[in-house]
Amino acid sequence: MVPPPTFDEVSFDSYIPDPNEPSQAEAVRKARDFAGRVASIHAASNRKSLFGKKKQVQGAGLYLDGGFGVGKTHLLASIFHASPAPRSFGTFGELTNLVGALGFTNAVDRLASNSVLCIDEFELDDPGDTTLVSRLLTELTARGVSVAATSNTLPSQLGEGRFAAQDFLREIKKLGSLFETVRVDGPDYRHRDLPPAPEPTAPELLAEKAAATPGATLDDFDALLKHLSTLHPSRFGALISGVSAVFIADVHEVSDQAVALRVVVLADRLYDAGIPVTVSGAKLDAIFSQEMLDGGYRKKYLRAISRLLALSRFEVPAS
Repeated sequence: MVPPPTFDEVSFDSYIPDPNEPSQAEAVRKARDFAGRVASIHAASNRKSLFGKKKQVQGAGLYLDGGFGVGKTHLLASIFHASPAPRSFGTFGELTNLVGALGFTNAVDRLASNSVLCIDEFELDDPGDTTLVSRLLTELTARGVSVAATSNTLPSQLGEGRFAAQDFLREIKKLGSLFETVRVDGPDYRHRDLPPAPEPTAPELLAEKAAATPGATLDDFDALLKHLSTLHPSRFGALISGVSAVFIADVHEVSDQAVALRVVVLADRLYDAGIPVTVSGAKLDAIFSQEMLDGGYRKKYLRAISRLLALSRFEVPAS
């Protein structure tokens, strides 16, 4: 549970705030201060008393909220790098997968020694995850683990538009109370001053480019979607391991939500690994139907589009 390769070497100093967005410089300051608090809390929680018992210290929480491409993951990874070991970093989905694999009690015991748990793209897709994460963070912060999280939704709004939020309002408020919320405003840096989505590549040229790129893959879009349906999302990272570039033929709009959410996970893993994406067929900003973009998972789909467009502008490795 470490930051993806894209954020291996980031730091607070390498984050360049937009001078037109004062909240960004303030977010850097808050994140840097939080990392200092993490170190202090971790040291205090490991300090024994005269009776040989460790002192009980409550962990701190920081919640970075903002739109796409404002550098929230950069700041989260910077907190990870600046905090004392052991520490953990993962997406919300990876965290729930970890609890599922280890079991709740074992997961708490494994994570309880951390100075900080960094959770990227914090989200609540169903009531089970709401209760699970609420319990997990309550247990961990009580043991002195600090928690830093990013999301595109404020804590008080988590779960809105996805399930009966009023039934879990107490749990959601409990989650929100763990964090100091810091707003990060600004345009998506991935597309700042850039033209619209690139035009798709001609089919015959796509195959030619894929053949000329060492370590590249070439797949038909429908065949790829069918294969993804046979894998657990936690395996998507292994699927692209060692791949230098991804070429996808005959891309088209996806109208099935289960399929679309798999595309979101794949886009996240491709972006984490910094793998260029080139397609034929439809433009990458036309993958999700308008009905989906207007629904409860709107922010997931917009994030995926933002990341896929960024990957489509990455330079493909030369042969």
